[in-house]
Amino acid sequence: MKTVIDLNADAGESFGRWRLGDDEHLLPLVSSVNVACGWHAGDPATMRRSVELAKTSGTALGAHPGLPDLVGFGRRPMALSPSDAADACLYQYGALRGFADSLGVPITHVKPHGSLYGLTMRDPDVADAIADAVASLGGGLITVLLAGPTADRVAARGVRVAREAFADLEYDDEGEIIIEPDPRAKDVAACVDKAVGILNGTVTTVGGKRVAVDADTICVHGDRPNAGEIATAIRERFAAEGVTIAPMAEVLSRR
Repeated sequence: MKTVIDLNADAGESFGRWRLGDDEHLLPLVSSVNVACGWHAGDPATMRRSVELAKTSGTALGAHPGLPDLVGFGRRPMALSPSDAADACLYQYGALRGFADSLGVPITHVKPHGSLYGLTMRDPDVADAIADAVASLGGGLITVLLAGPTADRVAARGVRVAREAFADLEYDDEGEIIIEPDPRAKDVAACVDKAVGILNGTVTTVGGKRVAVDADTICVHGDRPNAGEIATAIRERFAAEGVTIAPMAEVLSRR
């Protein structure tokens, strides 16, 4: 059983007057946050507030670039070439970097969002291009990819990768996550059990298969209505199990 793990959340996903998620409650519960950068969610004021909240809560800050799809929240399919995907990530990282620099907060990682994340699972060239683009920024930036063949293959190329698993998503029998267009509240106990299973190296698929998983970080989605409740319950269970929650950079240093 792993005894040190990162707990991350996708957040900063409001847009203008439309509020999504309870970031003030959620961010202090996680060790890393992935902030939307304007294409699937996150207007400039929301990005600034998200960076401020990460700073005050001591949460490691990451960029969460997505597809240019505000209506579909970046979860609808879209075809991007590897170079287009890499450029999209660099562009959105740059937007968040402006706010981060102005507030003196380092960006530690980049995690593709939604269907852009799905592209990294299906197209190795897209995963390579994004990881190489992130690495080119220097500073030891981490690319977050799905734990399993996707992350393992990219990491084998010498790129700094955090292997991610999901407490609040289902897995298919190939060990890939099933992306929900509109997340609903999930059973808290089931999410906690899945998180503990990840610590022990497996997830159970929708077909009942047990699939091996070697994760550095576990995700909870901030746009899920009971995300805060899920994160709180995971923290409590991990504490009872003697598991330390730490930012992904620290977890990787111990890998």
